[in-house]
Amino acid sequence: MKITGPARSPGQRKRDVLSRLERETDIWVATADGTGLPCLVPLWFVWHGEAVWLSTRITSPTGRNLRDGGRARLAFGDTRDVVLLDGDVTVFSSAGVPGPAAEALRAKTGWDPRGDSPSYAWFRIRPRAVEAWHEEHELRGRHLMRDGVWAV
Repeated sequence: MKITGPARSPGQRKRDVLSRLERETDIWVATADGTGLPCLVPLWFVWHGEAVWLSTRITSPTGRNLRDGGRARLAFGDTRDVVLLDGDVTVFSSAGVPGPAAEALRAKTGWDPRGDSPSYAWFRIRPRAVEAWHEEHELRGRHLMRDGVWAV
């Protein structure tokens, strides 16, 4: 593929990231266990309250890794429009998840894990770092957030 367009400004990249967080339904969730064994799965999510919210079984490798490791890397599926989010994880039970976050996921996906198996837990991932780029010409300036603060 040939690069034909100019690089986006940092402000435009941030707007594009926030737009994807609102409109996308699936996000790749990368975690690792205590021995470093990686796990990568796509999950439904919602962007709510400046955080990514998702739910999976606490007994799954991803659920255990999110709970035990406290960190995750998130990404969207398009390799020509890269968005990477590194974040800190907080775990909630179905009974303890804030209602507005659970309702936001239900409204977006039609699924409410609170009414599913009791093994489902909720995970809030607050971004600490965000990178976004299209192709090589946008590698410079790809860091939009560092240490939980937007750079733009």
